[in-house]
Amino acid sequence: MSLDAVLTAIGADPLLGFDFVALCDAGGRLAGSPSATSAFSFAALRMSGIGPVRNEPSAYAGWTCHEARIETPDGQVVPCTPLLGSAACRDLVLDLRDVGRGAPGQYQDVAGACVMARHEYPFSTHTLHRRVKLAAAQQAGAAAFLIVQPEPGVGPVSGSSGRAGGHGIPSLGIAVEGAEMLRAAGRLRITIEAEDHPAETPNLVMELPGRGPGFVHLSAHLDGHPLGESAIDNASGVAAALAIARAVAPLVAGCERGLMLCIFGAEEWALAGSRAWLQAQPTTRRAAMAVNINLDSIVGSARLTALTSGFAELPGLLRGALPGLGVHEPLMANSDHANFAAAGIPAARILAGFDEPDSRLKDLLTAADRRRLVPDAELRTASLACARLVWAALQDRSDQASSV
Repeated sequence: MSLDAVLTAIGADPLLGFDFVALCDAGGRLAGSPSATSAFSFAALRMSGIGPVRNEPSAYAGWTCHEARIETPDGQVVPCTPLLGSAACRDLVLDLRDVGRGAPGQYQDVAGACVMARHEYPFSTHTLHRRVKLAAAQQAGAAAFLIVQPEPGVGPVSGSSGRAGGHGIPSLGIAVEGAEMLRAAGRLRITIEAEDHPAETPNLVMELPGRGPGFVHLSAHLDGHPLGESAIDNASGVAAALAIARAVAPLVAGCERGLMLCIFGAEEWALAGSRAWLQAQPTTRRAAMAVNINLDSIVGSARLTALTSGFAELPGLLRGALPGLGVHEPLMANSDHANFAAAGIPAARILAGFDEPDSRLKDLLTAADRRRLVPDAELRTASLACARLVWAALQDRSDQASSV
C-alpha cells in the first residue's frame, strides 16, 4: 500500500511539471553562472519544503571564457562553442585535418594542425567519448581540436574538455555546416580568450532517516551547458528526484533504509562536483550509503535503462521493481554514479534512450535541448518508474556492498 501511496502522490503532483519548467526558465545552468546560481536557489527552496536541507559545496577547477571565435582564411565566421576548460589562444592559424570518426589510430600527420572529429551519440555500448578523441589528438601533437555535431540544423555541440587548469589544447564544438565550411577552406584561425580560476559549486543535501541503518542515495545534477535549456540533461532528473523525495518523505521513517537526496553541481566538468563531495565525506557517512540511484536524462525516449556499474546485485533489485527496465552492467563513467562506484558504493545511472541513436537524446549538449523535447506525460511516466526503483531500494534488507 505504501508504494501505491508514493505513486499516487507523484501522479497527482503539480510541482513536478512546475519544477521542470522553472529549471528550464533559469537557462542552461552552466556551473558558476548566474543561471546556475538562480537554479540552485530555487532547488534549495523546493527541498526545504520536504525536509532539512544544507549546502555542502565542492571546490573545482573553474574556467571562464570571454570570447571564442573561428574564422576561415577569407573571414567567414564559423559558429562554435568552446569545450569547458579549453586552453586559450589568440589568432592561432592552423591547417585543418579531418580524421572522420576520430578513433585512436586515426591521428597520423596531425602534428601542429587542427584536428576535426565527429561527435557520437553518447549512450551506446560502442560510443567513443569526445575526451578519448581529444586525448588521442593531443598525444599525436595536434595544436587544436574540433568536435563536430553531425545533425544538420542543430548548431554546435558543447561538452567538457576534461582539462582542469593543466596542459591542454584549444578545443571547440562546431556544427556540421561549419565543418563543411572549414573542410572547403582547409585552414582556419582560432581565438579563445579564457581564464582558469578556483571555483566552488553548491551541492544540496537532505537526509530523511529510515528505521534501519543506511541510506538510499538519490542524486541528480543541476548544472548544464550554455546552449539551450539543458532540459533533458538534466532538468528532467532534478524535477523527478524532487518529486520522488516529496512522495516518500511522509513514509521513509518506516522504511528499512533512509533517503539521502543530493542535487550536485559541476557534473558537466568531468564529474568534478560529486567527486570532490564524496572524497570529503567521513568514512562512516560513506559506509552508510547503501546504494546510489542517479537520475540523469530520464526522458527523450520511452525506454529506461540502468547503468549498474558492474555491481552484481543491482540488476536483480532494479528489474524486480521495474520488469521492463533495460540494464547495462559494465561501468560507464558518464555521470555522477561513476564516482560512487569508484568508492565501492553500488551505483546505477537511470537514463532514457540507451542504444537508441534516433531518440531525442541525440540533441543533448546542443541548443536543441529545450523543454519542447519533453512532454509532461513522459516526464511523469519516467518519474513514476524511477520512484519504483527508489522504493525498492528503501525496502531492501540485503547487503548490496559487492565489489565492481
